[in-house]
Amino acid sequence: MRILLLTHYYAPEFGAPQRRWSALVSGFVAAGHRVTVAAPVPHYPAGRPDRRQRRRHPIGAVERGLHGETVLRTAYLPHLGDIGTRTADHLVAALDSLQRLRCRFRRPEHRPDVIIATAPAIPTLLAGRALSALWDVPLVVEMRDAWPDLVSRIDGLGPQEEAAAAPPAGEATPAAAARTVGAATGAATGEATPDEPAPGLRRRLLAPMVAHVKRSVHRHVTHWQTDARAVVTTTGRFAEVLRERGVDPVWVVRNGTDLRSVVPQHDHPDAAQRELRCLYLGNMGRSQGLETVVRAAALLAAEGVALQVRMVGHGVEATELAALAEELGAPVEVLPRIPHREVTSQYAWADTVIVSLRSWVPFTWTVPSKLYEVLATGRHVTALLAGEAADVVREAGAGDVLPPEDLEALTALWRELAAEPSRTAVRPGGRDWAAAHADDDELTRRYLEILARVVPD
Repeated sequence: MRILLLTHYYAPEFGAPQRRWSALVSGFVAAGHRVTVAAPVPHYPAGRPDRRQRRRHPIGAVERGLHGETVLRTAYLPHLGDIGTRTADHLVAALDSLQRLRCRFRRPEHRPDVIIATAPAIPTLLAGRALSALWDVPLVVEMRDAWPDLVSRIDGLGPQEEAAAAPPAGEATPAAAARTVGAATGAATGEATPDEPAPGLRRRLLAPMVAHVKRSVHRHVTHWQTDARAVVTTTGRFAEVLRERGVDPVWVVRNGTDLRSVVPQHDHPDAAQRELRCLYLGNMGRSQGLETVVRAAALLAAEGVALQVRMVGHGVEATELAALAEELGAPVEVLPRIPHREVTSQYAWADTVIVSLRSWVPFTWTVPSKLYEVLATGRHVTALLAGEAADVVREAGAGDVLPPEDLEALTALWRELAAEPSRTAVRPGGRDWAAAHADDDELTRRYLEILARVVPD
């Protein structure tokens, strides 16, 4: 097959979508398929490329990727990390990819057999729809997060209202969508961040407009999902939600991990003689609810419980979390993002690894991609999760599951773990579960089966 992938995030950047698609593309090429990837000049997470990236990956460059794929570098717009400028960046990249791919595949015999548009970023779906219609090529829409629900979280938007909001066929056109999608999308980390209302009068004035925009995005994205030849999600629960909305077919290809690259961890013989070590690795955004972690550490320290929390990563709340830790006198260190080759030493340091999401309903349909890597290490998991992600931890016997953002429950758990360090012993069930359900090779095989179903003989 000739496969075209449209994505806003790709190697040599590192993050959840980049890792997912590096693994899948590697498997596609190894299986004998020709893959073209359209992605912007690398500029995640800073919002702009450094000098070396601009020199090695200029706009318009056609590169040979790490796995033998062809990578077409599209334009980008430097952004400041906020939703508005990130969405503008997404739109610029999507429109430029549309133009460049039309030129590159002008001759029908060179065109792809199938197009995959992966979101976030949502404007990538617009480019995929346009090219699919232009070339009469099947489109597979991949939703890595619970979109559109995360961006359109509106109090009172229940199933009946969602059904009433669904657009008539043909109404959700790219032109109409472009007028509304920019106001409510743009999670540069690959994880959605719903808008937070402005305070006071501004909040009251903007609330109706924000609600209208979110409903419009919900209608358009749901229509695009329904209109695709197939939709791929990363969790079973979100697949069920989409099927209930009339989206069909919907397939599940989880995020995965390369078990060969994840070092199994070992028990700490000195755990009983020192503090409890709690590690968080990953994005520090609004979606993770990490303020609860800082407050729990402060409360336990005030009780005299010996513990240390280490938070490693980046995100819009990293600075605020560090400030909160200092204000409360919490034993929490907030460290910048590290290269992936250094994460093994962090896992080796830890007694328990934190995986956390806020208590938002759409997060009951999602599983943080980092969870699979954590399971493969064998480390005890402190899981502030609900829904499918919580079920994974329980099924794997990988740790303790607590309600999201439950300060009292987290404080109680860590108090118990500090008093009884043997409870944080390495758990082989986590790695076994990852091998059975989240191995990259098996996920690649499943994805290729889906593509074979949608491509005409």
